[in-house]
Order: sequence, then C-alpha cells, then structure tokens
Amino acid sequence: MEDPRDRHEHDEGGRFYNPYEHLNPDFPIHNLYRIPTSPEFLFQEESIKRHRSVGENITYYTGCGYLGGSISGCAKGVVDGVRSFERGDTAKLRVTRLLNASGSAGRYVGNRLGIIGLLYAGFEGAVDYVRDEDDMINSMLAGLGTGLLYKAASGPRAAALAGAIGGLAVGVAVGAKQVLKRYVPI
Repeated sequence: MEDPRDRHEHDEGGRFYNPYEHLNPDFPIHNLYRIPTSPEFLFQEESIKRHRSVGENITYYTGCGYLGGSISGCAKGVVDGVRSFERGDTAKLRVTRLLNASGSAGRYVGNRLGIIGLLYAGFEGAVDYVRDEDDMINSMLAGLGTGLLYKAASGPRAAALAGAIGGLAVGVAVGAKQVLKRYVPI
C-alpha cells in the first residue's frame, strides 16, 4: 500500500517538507509545508529579468566589499602590529598592539570598500534603468561613475584617473568572467 506522504513529495508545484514527520507520522497537514521549487516573485516584471534587483545588488556589493575589506585590512593590521613590536614588550602589550593595529586597518579598508560597493551598485542600477539593457557596458559605466564620485573631492584630475581605473578594472573583470565561462568547463 502506498503511503500518502510519498504521493505529496512528487506532486508538481513544490516539494514536501514536514518538520514533524519523525515525531508523529499520522499528522494530517501535508499541504501546510509545501515548499515551491520555482522562484517566487512579487511582481510579474521581476520574473522577466534574469538578474538581481537594485536593492539586492546594493546589499550584496556593500556587504562583500565591507567583509573583504575588513578581512584584508585586518591581515594588513596584523603585519603592521607585528612590525611594531619592540624589544622588551610584555605579551599583554604585544597583543594590545596587534589588536589595535588590526582593528584600525580593518575598519579603514572595510569602510572604504563597502562605500565603493555601495556606489557601484547604485550606478549599475541607474545605468541599467536608463539604458534598459543588460550588458558589459553597464558594468563599465558603473565602474567609471564609481571612480569619479569616490575621488571627486580630490579634484577633477584625480577623479578622472579614478574613473578610468574603475571603468577599466570592471571591464577587465567582466571580460575575464566571459572568457572563463566560455573556455573553462565548470
């Protein structure tokens, strides 16, 4: 005889999840725990585009920038902290120097890369909205705008240089991603 719970696991439109199945096998609420297998969208327009929304990009790029910057800044701070050790320092003083240097450098680099990620995601969303296309040019323009705005307070020459570096860096990264997708079987 077929178990009715097995029938629900293979129905279209979702997979069955019951957190109580091992506690009471006769628990008759199978439809309550049906998890959809396809992505859910609040608006139909979201299902047409094949990329993250602007809000998701802002969260992702800012978080990745801050986390990556904090980790690399802490690593740099550890190196600087070890270099600042002096002969005759106690272990407590060495640990304090190490923690202060790594925390200071981690905050500095993490905040800067988080801001760059925030600016990049905002520019990418704005360029995508204006051009209404999803291609490599959007990313390069977003990198250009990010560099320009990030270094705008340093003067027009520094801003232009930072914009060019940002656009080129993003262009190289996106181009390398395309080459890897094409030639490296994953």
